[in-house]
Amino acid sequence: MPALFNHTIIASLDRSASAGFYRSILEADEAPTWGPFTNLSLAGGVMLQFAEPPVEIQMQHYAFLVDDAHFDRAYDRLVSAGVDHWADPQMTRPGETNTEHGGRGVYFKDPSGHALELITKPYF
Repeated sequence: MPALFNHTIIASLDRSASAGFYRSILEADEAPTWGPFTNLSLAGGVMLQFAEPPVEIQMQHYAFLVDDAHFDRAYDRLVSAGVDHWADPQMTRPGETNTEHGGRGVYFKDPSGHALELITKPYF
């Protein structure tokens, strides 16, 4: 069996708020929650687990591939909620999206400061 990505833990200042943010943007399903985790389920059986670690949170980058219709809905949610966003990871093009790599993309931060990216075409 080839290796498949199964789950990751996303350090959060408030696990419920972070899970709600991701659920809204990614249109993810809730998954059973246990112990210190609030969980979401993505396509392909991938689980995102949100936890509040007892240490300082280090910024991570998470990129999600979505189709054009999902991108439009998510982007509308970001704009409506007043979430700062950029066309580039260096944050030099605020309030824009990009059309690089043959698709569209946008960068923004989650409630805990992690750098998120939505793209409509994979890089390879």
